[in-house]
Amino acid sequence: MTSYKTPVPPVVEAYLQEIESGEYRNCKRIDAVARYIRHVFETEDLIFEASRCEKYLSLEKYFPFVLFPWEKAQVALWLCTYRRDGFPRWPTLFDFMGRGGGKDGFISFIAFCLISPYNPATGYDVDICANNEYQAQRPLSDLVDMITRSKDKAKLDRFYHTKIESIKGRSNGGTIMGRTGNPGGKDGMRSGVVILNEVHAYQDYALINVFETGLGKKDDPRTGIFSSNGDVSDGPLDDYIARADRILFEGEDDRGFLPFCWSLDDISEIHDPLNWYKANPSMRYLPVLQHRIANEYEEWKREPENHSSFPTKRMGIRAGSAEQSVTAYENVRATNVKLPDMSGWTCTVGLDYAELNDWAAINLHFKQGSERFDLCHAWMCANGRYVNRIKPNWRKWVDMGLLTVVEDATITPELLAEYVAEICNIYNVVSLVIDHFRWTLVSQAFEKIGFDPADKKRVKLARPSDIMTVEPVIQDCFTRHLFRWGDNPMLRWATQNTKRVRSSKRIGSDTGNYYYAKIEYRSRKTDPFMALVHSMIMEKEIDNAGGPEVPLFGAIEL
Repeated sequence: MTSYKTPVPPVVEAYLQEIESGEYRNCKRIDAVARYIRHVFETEDLIFEASRCEKYLSLEKYFPFVLFPWEKAQVALWLCTYRRDGFPRWPTLFDFMGRGGGKDGFISFIAFCLISPYNPATGYDVDICANNEYQAQRPLSDLVDMITRSKDKAKLDRFYHTKIESIKGRSNGGTIMGRTGNPGGKDGMRSGVVILNEVHAYQDYALINVFETGLGKKDDPRTGIFSSNGDVSDGPLDDYIARADRILFEGEDDRGFLPFCWSLDDISEIHDPLNWYKANPSMRYLPVLQHRIANEYEEWKREPENHSSFPTKRMGIRAGSAEQSVTAYENVRATNVKLPDMSGWTCTVGLDYAELNDWAAINLHFKQGSERFDLCHAWMCANGRYVNRIKPNWRKWVDMGLLTVVEDATITPELLAEYVAEICNIYNVVSLVIDHFRWTLVSQAFEKIGFDPADKKRVKLARPSDIMTVEPVIQDCFTRHLFRWGDNPMLRWATQNTKRVRSSKRIGSDTGNYYYAKIEYRSRKTDPFMALVHSMIMEKEIDNAGGPEVPLFGAIEL
C-alpha cells in the first residue's frame, strides 16, 4: 500500500475514494484534484487537527440538512489542515460548481463553525461578501432562521447572540456579517475569513481587494471563493479557474490555493444526463434537484434562446445559443496562445467602427496552414457617451498596448491610417477590408497611403453577404481551436459581446446563414471582433500572395 508522509484524514479519504470509484462520472478537474490532494499528503509533512474537525462536524446536528462527502472533506482540508509552522495549509478555498449544489448552505455551516467555541482563534469575524445584498445576506439569513426555529434554541442562545443583521459567537467573539459593494458596509473590517459569494458577478478586483484588506489582523486568515458560472468574461472568476487549471494540470505551486471545480468538460456532454453529475457534486443525493435540472434541460432544448443560462449556470460551461454568443467561451479562451514573431508575414487588415466618437478597431490577420493568427488594436474616444458603461478594466488593456485612448472629440481617420501605414512597414499587407457603408468617412485618409478602392484586391468594401460567406469559416476556427490571438482580453471581450443571428429570422424563413450583431448596444462593444471578421473576408489573398514575405507597399510617408 502507498505510505503517506501524512495520513489522509478519514473524511477526505472517503471522498477521494468516491471520486476514484467511478460510480459517477467526474470532470477532468475533479479527477485531477483527487490526484493532487493525495500527492500533497504523500509529499508534505502536515498537521491534521482531528479533534477540531470532529467537533466542527458535530455541529451538523443543528442544521436542517446533512453534509455531503465533498463538504466534509473541505471542512477537514480548509479548516483543520496545517503546515508544521502552524499556518493553514490551504488558506484559500475555491469552489466552482453548477447552481443548486448547496453553496449557501455550506457557507452557513462554515461560518457557524468558525464563530463556535471550537475555533481557538478568538474574535474570528466571518465576512460574507457579494456583489449584491441578497447573495451577501442569504447564508446569514439562513443561519438566523435555523437558530430561531431550532428545538435547541435555548442551548444555541448560550453560545450565539443572534440579531437580524449579524450573529456573534459569545465565547469566540467572532461575528458573522454580510457585506456588499456599499462603501459604508466595509468600514472597520477585521476579518478572520472573507467569503466571496458568487464571484461570477464581479467585473474586476476592485471590491475583492477592498474586502480582503481586512485579512491578516487575526490568526489563521482565510478566503473562501464560491461561485457558479456566469456571463462576465475575463473577470476574476476566469482568473481563478485558470489558476486552478495551472495547479491541477501544469504543476504550478498552489501557494495555499485549494481548487475544487465541477463542470462539464465540453458542451457536447450536455445531452447525456449521466454527465450532469460532473457539474454538481450534490446532485446524486438530491432527487428533487435532478428532476428540476431535467425539466430545465428540456426547456433549453426547445427554446435555447430563452433559456441560455442553463449550460452556464447549471452545467458550469458558457455556451449560449446562436442568438446569444458567437461560440462557447471555452473556445474563446482557447485563443490565448502565445504569438510568434510575425514580422514580414503576409496579412490582411480589417477595420471596423460604428461611430468615430466611440470606438474603432483594426485587426491584422495572418494564416499559416490551417492556423490563424491575429493582432488586434482598438481606439476609444475618451469623451464617448458610453465610456462609463464599459464594465471590464479597460485601463489594463491600455497598459497591455491593446487599446489607445483618444483625448479628442473623435477618433480621426488620419490616426487609423497612420497606424496602418506603420504596420505596412512591418508586415506584407495585401488587403484592407472595411464595411461598405463606413468607407466614405475614412476614404481620403486611406487613399493618401495607397489604398485605392478601384483595386478590388487591395481594398474590399464588405457587405453583409461577405460576412455570411466567411461566418462558417470563423465557426470552424473556433470549434477546432485554430485561432491564435495571444493574450488579448479586449478581443475576447468583444467576441463575447457578439451574437450570431439567422439571416432570415425576421421573415420567418431559415436560409442557414448568419450575421453578427451586438448583444447590448451601449456598453458591450463588438468593434475588435468585427475588425477580425472583416480581415478574414479576404484571407484567400494571403494564400495567393506567394513569394517572399516582404512589405508590399514599402516605406510610406504620411
